[in-house]
Amino acid sequence: MSIDAVAPVVTAGLTSLAVAAALTEPMRRVALRLNLTDRPAAHKAHLRATPYLGGVAVAVATFVPATFLLRHWDARLVTLALGGLLIAVLGLVDDVRSLHPLSRLGVETAVAALLAAAGTRIDIIGPAWTDAVVTVVWLVVMTNSFNLLDNSDGAAGSIAAATGVALAVYALVNGRPGVAVLLAGLAAGAGGFLSQNWPPARIFMGDTGSLFIGFMIGGSAVALVGSSGGTFQVGAALLLVTFVATVDTTLVVVSRVRAGRRWLDGGTDHIAHRLRRLGFSRPQVPATLAVLALASTALGLLAASGALPVPTVLITTLAAGAAAIWWLLRVPVYPQPASDVADGATLVAIVDPAVDLGPDGVLSPAQAPVA
Repeated sequence: MSIDAVAPVVTAGLTSLAVAAALTEPMRRVALRLNLTDRPAAHKAHLRATPYLGGVAVAVATFVPATFLLRHWDARLVTLALGGLLIAVLGLVDDVRSLHPLSRLGVETAVAALLAAAGTRIDIIGPAWTDAVVTVVWLVVMTNSFNLLDNSDGAAGSIAAATGVALAVYALVNGRPGVAVLLAGLAAGAGGFLSQNWPPARIFMGDTGSLFIGFMIGGSAVALVGSSGGTFQVGAALLLVTFVATVDTTLVVVSRVRAGRRWLDGGTDHIAHRLRRLGFSRPQVPATLAVLALASTALGLLAASGALPVPTVLITTLAAGAAAIWWLLRVPVYPQPASDVADGATLVAIVDPAVDLGPDGVLSPAQAPVA
């Protein structure tokens, strides 16, 4: 691996870090001016009305260095970047106008199909069309899983930065400099955004950022390991690369079904919220999730390269995921029926036991200023 191959990736990372850090604050001001803020509610963990256009900074920071540094764009790289751009625009429209879920799902499916049609597919079944269907379904699920991960200060950004770094190194080592540059930009862009999103967050990434990150990580993972070997090898690699997102989504769906709640609604029942209930501090939560994401992604990439025995890795991963979900399901996150009268204040207390609800058990307006 020559310095000529490494230099553009490092340059992309440093440039994206600077661009995202510089652009996040202006986007915060724009969001406040347009009144695009996420306000506290019973199903949300934050206590302040917080602007949410930070994802624009992440997306711009990802593409700016790639535009100037990459000299060769093949069809697969073009569709990955174009798909990410389209998903970012979709998220921005959703942030501003709140699209119907089916409309959003339709666009996500079309963009994922574009990527699969260009040849970026999960090769695990056989016929090209069946692998394409599996790819589209998996990409849509991962895109929305990362959207669900954006539920706590610093969580999605930290996971994106950690996963992006590991994937960028793997892409560089395996002779995929174009994908490496995009991933370095994504990881560093998420890192620059964290300067304003680290607890306590002053801005959220919104759907613009979370959908964009989910699609880019999912699409990049397919491009890098989707054809890395047999069915179990590919499955183990993809599962580990997206381990935190997969466990979080599974945990939330199982938890809400068991509680008789609508599993598509928002809530304070994600991994991050449960870690807070277990005593983790606000900064410790995203730091822990980032370490887990980095470790699982590294294991997945080692499995894809054949450095680890696939059956052992796959069985261990499934067992670890099941154990984590079983353990986290034991953490109480839903209020008892009798406490529902306290409205959103009860849920605020569940997520943050340090919050003082006062003698009447209600969060006062003075406790929820704009971030």
